[in-house]
Amino acid sequence: MIPSETQAKALWDTYQLPEKKRTHVALVAKVALFLAQRINQLTLPRRQAGNQPINQSLLLAAALLHDIDKNIPKLPGEAHPDAGVRILREEGMEEVAELVKTHPLHAILDPAIAPKTWEEKLLFFADKMVKQEIITVDKRFALWNAEHLPPKEQDILDRAYPKVKALEREVFDLIGIVPEDVVQLL
Repeated sequence: MIPSETQAKALWDTYQLPEKKRTHVALVAKVALFLAQRINQLTLPRRQAGNQPINQSLLLAAALLHDIDKNIPKLPGEAHPDAGVRILREEGMEEVAELVKTHPLHAILDPAIAPKTWEEKLLFFADKMVKQEIITVDKRFALWNAEHLPPKEQDILDRAYPKVKALEREVFDLIGIVPEDVVQLL
């Protein structure tokens, strides 16, 4: 099942998603849908040749729910977003869970869960363009670097950066604008 926006937001209360995270996920949804709409408009001729448009309903649901596990106890061995994936599956939202599984930063380093579909790429990328406001990937990484992360997390950050920048080029080369345009337009 792919929940509606209203159904997804009802789960925020069910799982006590903190207000800051509600702001974050709503902005991630805004960025992801903006990018999806631009790509869908530009790829209409390819869709007529049999390619499918980006599933905006699925993308919206996943964006609104990608951090649903931020305020719930994790089971042994679970980290973010494992608990969220579990919750979404328990709620009967398998497609959403599969998409959410691909959004954390470390996913881009793991071929088994790296974003591959446009829905996965846009959720992953939009999440990296949002903190409590819409920012560029470079600013987001600068904020992470300023946190003086533990060595293991810093290693993930350092190895992920070039891959995130490659995804940024893929998205923005296709839609013909620059990341700063998204910040200004939204």
